[in-house]
Amino acid sequence: MRARHGGTRARVAVRSGGHSWCGSPLRDGGMLIDVSGLRACTVDPASLTATVQPGVTGAQLTARLGGHGLAFPAGHCGSVAVGGYLLSGGLGWNSGARGPACAGVERIEAVTADGEPVTCSESEHADLFWAARGAGPGFFAAVTAFRLKPYPRPRAITCTRWTFPLTDVTEATQWATGLAPRLSPDVELSFALGTAAPGAGPASTVVTVTGVAFARSRREADEFLRPLHRCPLEGRALSRLRDEPMTYESLYAASAALWPPRLRYAADTLWSDAGFPALLGRLARAVDAAPSRRSLVLAPVSPVGRPAQDMAFAPLGESYVVPYAVWDDPGQDAATMGWLREAMHRVEPLGTGHYIAETDLTAAASRARRSFTPGAWQRLRALRTRYDPEGLFRSYLSPDDGTP
Repeated sequence: MRARHGGTRARVAVRSGGHSWCGSPLRDGGMLIDVSGLRACTVDPASLTATVQPGVTGAQLTARLGGHGLAFPAGHCGSVAVGGYLLSGGLGWNSGARGPACAGVERIEAVTADGEPVTCSESEHADLFWAARGAGPGFFAAVTAFRLKPYPRPRAITCTRWTFPLTDVTEATQWATGLAPRLSPDVELSFALGTAAPGAGPASTVVTVTGVAFARSRREADEFLRPLHRCPLEGRALSRLRDEPMTYESLYAASAALWPPRLRYAADTLWSDAGFPALLGRLARAVDAAPSRRSLVLAPVSPVGRPAQDMAFAPLGESYVVPYAVWDDPGQDAATMGWLREAMHRVEPLGTGHYIAETDLTAAASRARRSFTPGAWQRLRALRTRYDPEGLFRSYLSPDDGTP
């Protein structure tokens, strides 16, 4: 692979399409390789495998697999392409039970900096395969295809949700985190802090506790959610949804309502060993002060366990939170970005690291390094030197890159 720009060798960034909140593929003075047009997706039900190119979106992959009775932990936002999602680790639907999406990658096809097409798996180019499962925008090759290992599609998906005034955030999170050990791993439990939905009651800002069950039958799904049916705070609840039947399509529609097109977005992430009452108690004060009422905070209660396979991705704490700044007026850019940085400032003393897929790499030079274990960071640096010694691919791993 050789790129020339103005008579000199240009550095390369790669995008597959979707959200990179901090715009990591966008660099001045280089070349962007847009692989969003690579959208082939084939499913082999006999071998329980799927081969997907990087431009296929999560919703498209889910629909294609669904036609064969299969599923995969695709991202929560259906419009995001799988390329960057899988390279970053992938915290998607039902990750608590299924693990990070990259754990379901069996093989990749890629082109290295010297133009060599390679097949990478645990038995071929195993070190590059290790990096491809978690390196995110620092990966030093261009992936053209992933082979995935899907699983039987849940026959029933149901949702139970409680909404409380934001002033109840500490008690609500204490109740739900106390329940978490009693829930099936196939229940995706999460918190959201944000503006009340129309008709939710007099509170302007709320905390929402949501449990989504992925099960083999409706009866099993309802049984999975039974611990969430009663709540000691139910007298304060603004609204309650109990065992509502869902589909992947309705789940994607709900996430699309949180992140509609043509708005302005920024996000940051934090892993922590502190509990959610402490983390979300601090962030609740930030939500109340947000200049845009569209902004919110999401927190999966059990995002993912440590993968059994050796890979660059690893969870870096017991808890995980993501503040999202969402606004529509360019005149609010400075105020809203300032709000996001201030929200992170409130919880960063409790932090143990960041998640490379969504963290604000422009916030601090340490963001990328702190998105990996120390051993993984050093291994990534060594592999980049080996596979891309001239630094063709733009990367947060290069000391001369500055902010990504």
